[in-house]
Amino acid sequence: MKDSPVISETLPSTVEREPHPASSPSRRKFMGTMGGVAAAAATASAIGLSPTLDSPGTRAEAATRPADGQNPRVAESFELRVGAATQEALIPVPPHTTNGDETRYPDKSGTYSKGLLQDGYGRVNLHAFNTFRKALNSGKPSDFEKIILGGTRTLNGPQGAYCYGMAGCDGVQFGNAPSPANQESVVLVPPPPATASAANGTELVELYWCSLLRDAAFSDYASNPTAVQAAAELSSMPSYAGPRNHKGQVTPDLLFRGAFPGETVGPYISQFFITPTSFGQQELSQQLTTYLPNIDYMTDLTTWFQVQNGIDTGLRNQNDPQVRYGHNGRGLAAYTHTDVLYQAYFVAFLVLNTLGAPLNPGNPYVHSKTQNGFCTFGGPDIAASLGGIAARALDVVWYQKWIIHLRQRPEAAGGILHLIETGQGKTVDATLNSNVLNSQAVQASFNKYGTYLLSQPFPEGSPTHPAYPTGHGVVGGACITLLKFFFDGSYVIPNPVVPTNDGLSQVPYTGGDAGQIHVNGELNKLAHNVSFGHGIHGGIHWRSDTDYSMLLGEALAISVLQDMAQTYNEKFTVSFTKLDGNTATISNQ
Repeated sequence: MKDSPVISETLPSTVEREPHPASSPSRRKFMGTMGGVAAAAATASAIGLSPTLDSPGTRAEAATRPADGQNPRVAESFELRVGAATQEALIPVPPHTTNGDETRYPDKSGTYSKGLLQDGYGRVNLHAFNTFRKALNSGKPSDFEKIILGGTRTLNGPQGAYCYGMAGCDGVQFGNAPSPANQESVVLVPPPPATASAANGTELVELYWCSLLRDAAFSDYASNPTAVQAAAELSSMPSYAGPRNHKGQVTPDLLFRGAFPGETVGPYISQFFITPTSFGQQELSQQLTTYLPNIDYMTDLTTWFQVQNGIDTGLRNQNDPQVRYGHNGRGLAAYTHTDVLYQAYFVAFLVLNTLGAPLNPGNPYVHSKTQNGFCTFGGPDIAASLGGIAARALDVVWYQKWIIHLRQRPEAAGGILHLIETGQGKTVDATLNSNVLNSQAVQASFNKYGTYLLSQPFPEGSPTHPAYPTGHGVVGGACITLLKFFFDGSYVIPNPVVPTNDGLSQVPYTGGDAGQIHVNGELNKLAHNVSFGHGIHGGIHWRSDTDYSMLLGEALAISVLQDMAQTYNEKFTVSFTKLDGNTATISNQ
């Protein structure tokens, strides 16, 4: 069944990505040069900007201090803005390291190419790919209009990769290194696992198990034979990155969870995802419209190939007429199929209000006897900041997705797997690790569907943008960081609940850890519920897409908060617990 060589060890070869060719001057490249740092340092002393933004059609004129006699607030605002920009420009640009697959496989079968014209199963038309690569390299809108597509489905906003934010670090300032300027000691955007690596194979095995458990209630995992089998196989895989118990085992109740602090405490579903609340005078039950069970897509080569070309198959999701609480993988996938960017975190803010959760102890109004927060440190500030940071998060992750990594989607890897398992592996250059080729999950999926393709809950499969990092994960990491900044993360959530196994109602959660369910842990869990709902439950992202994306989102939020702290009149020092368990502090004192 396997006629092409497999690789059973992690591939060490990686490639440092140069964001733009040398012939195309870049504002982002400027930020990483010694000349850029020198210009920024001069700005700090002179409060003036040199004309350093030099990309085609763009030139920043020299900025000077407002003339004497102008309003002093205008002058102070000017100095704050220039000072923040200067501090950001002094942050060095880290390495941007890819997994090497684009250069490793000449036919690009290990690289994202969905929506481009395809020559055959797993093989993009190389001329079409070259038009795609030319546009990404040049950044010219006219080149994007020359990309050769395979159908009517368009690429999902690739020019967003070139957008600049006016607060916090630019996307180019995050990469394969920690970010000490943003209080991050962990590597934020390492290269994703190579297609043929053991780590990638393990992630694909997890995706196949998750697809087979899509309609099983999370609360039933402990007694579900498929979940028990999944836990056993993943326990045996050294490169599995999900949580394990104290014996090093993956138990059924730990399946498809995140590993950040608090995520293995309590039910699988975050309390912020299921606690009823209100949006002003509108009641929100938090029940969902999900999709009918046992209807999956892209399990035959015909529709799979149409989707890779961007051709509409004519198939559509079928809604379940009964609303339910989020209780299984299909429900989470359905939620994220149509959610509004930062919806889950805005609702979490509403739930925090409903619960009466206390503000972060560092909030300057906590002990005030004469004032309360409103447009600063109050409800309007929190609500509006969530939308603002979510938009910035997309800018940052789009740069990484399109300009640096181009990681293929799991559905494409499933296509390679099918080719190898059916004796057609030599038709593509890419291959997969033996751990997935011999997986029990893959065999169980074949027994169910008759092919080795990875089943999908959406007829169109993934969106038409690369997998790594994931937008849902970066937005999640950024938004929960803001909520930790504003609220007391140690607050224990009272009277936790869990959905029944049909999702029709809720019952009290009575587990022995019920008294350990706190705000920070449930926020971490919420971000993974949403990003894994879109990812491994939706079959369209890898585990590592989410895990590193949440860290990237957190770093961006800290970057923005450090800038914004200087704009507040109130003097404050706010601390909160990061995803790595360490403390971040934001202060203007």
